[in-house]
Amino acid sequence: MTVFEELKRRGLIAQLTDEKEIEELVNNGKATFYIGFDPTADSLHVGHFMALCLMKRLQMAGNKPIALLGGGTGMIGDPSGKTDMRKMLTKETIQHNVECFKKQMSRFIDFSDGKAMVVNNADWLLDLNYVDVLREVGAHFSVNKMLTFECYKQRMERGLTFLEFNYMIMQSYDFYKLFTDYGCNMQFGGDDQWANMLGGTELIRKKLGKDAYAMTITLLLNSEGKKMGKTEKGAVWLDPEKTSPYDFFQYWRNVGDADVIKCLKMLTFVPIEEIEEMEKTMEGAQFNKAKELLAYELTKLVHGQEEADKALEAARALFSSNTSSENMPSTEIGADELVDGGMNILDLLVRCGLTPSKSEGRRLVTQNGIAVNDVKFTDPKGSVDLSQEVIIKKGKKVFHKVIVK
Repeated sequence: MTVFEELKRRGLIAQLTDEKEIEELVNNGKATFYIGFDPTADSLHVGHFMALCLMKRLQMAGNKPIALLGGGTGMIGDPSGKTDMRKMLTKETIQHNVECFKKQMSRFIDFSDGKAMVVNNADWLLDLNYVDVLREVGAHFSVNKMLTFECYKQRMERGLTFLEFNYMIMQSYDFYKLFTDYGCNMQFGGDDQWANMLGGTELIRKKLGKDAYAMTITLLLNSEGKKMGKTEKGAVWLDPEKTSPYDFFQYWRNVGDADVIKCLKMLTFVPIEEIEEMEKTMEGAQFNKAKELLAYELTKLVHGQEEADKALEAARALFSSNTSSENMPSTEIGADELVDGGMNILDLLVRCGLTPSKSEGRRLVTQNGIAVNDVKFTDPKGSVDLSQEVIIKKGKKVFHKVIVK
């Protein structure tokens, strides 16, 4: 089976400019391709995960990845998929985020011996002359055509700034620059980037008379059509300081039954034949086995086998009602934070990161969604005795240890 056939069987391919040429390039290891990452935070998150896995798959087939960090485009902000303008970041914040991204990417991509590259578009975008851009790049873009693209249409309703309107031109110029300087002949990205990617292939064709190619990968959506990678705490990060390996494991362990096979196909390196066999017999307890496999494989990819083993052990202990596992997520609370040896349940839930607010905590408590040491806690004004170690259970699957120091 060729790498292109595997991408198809895993459901990764959404749109492409020239299937025959792209298939030929990637199957023969002749693709020098790039995927862009705008450094809008100091960690990559689950939304970036599929792109990183795709880069790894293609590199394993002999192709050369270029990770393009958007030190320049990050100062503008991509309007795609957004109803409001993105927050403006300082140069210092963007540079810090770029360095964080580089470190995390090395877990997925082999950058040794010229097998892959990391480049920053700030190196060329920040030095561009505005009039030169208008003459050399802007002349090749039709405003009428740009406004027909979905990424602009949905922002037009709320107000599209001229700043954001330029994003497509900047991304297109990136592809042109990578094509001329590094021989980059292909761009990959999420399906919401299709219009921006076409802009790049068109700019190369109009300015150089040469062909470059683009392919989008399927967005990671759950069975309800919502983007995966969000919890009530916020994004699921790849940085263990922002999302612990255990919480990362639990996120994937708790995906819906309708989503587990799709996630195994799109995100893991479990052989596709094995996943397809699982799919034929998927029912009852088989769903839990598949979810455990998904969580373990992804945690191993991101955090290493040792952390994956710990998370698996902790999860199995919890599901067997043994809540004494040393790997359970925990929060240490100072004795000076207590009142008469305890803490209000709503304050405690927020303090442990189990709810983002007291109002959310109140909802959970009044709806019987919280237990303390296996006893339902139903009084939102009540105090939890913390004279000894306490285990808080949220819903059926989230456990958290509270330790007073």
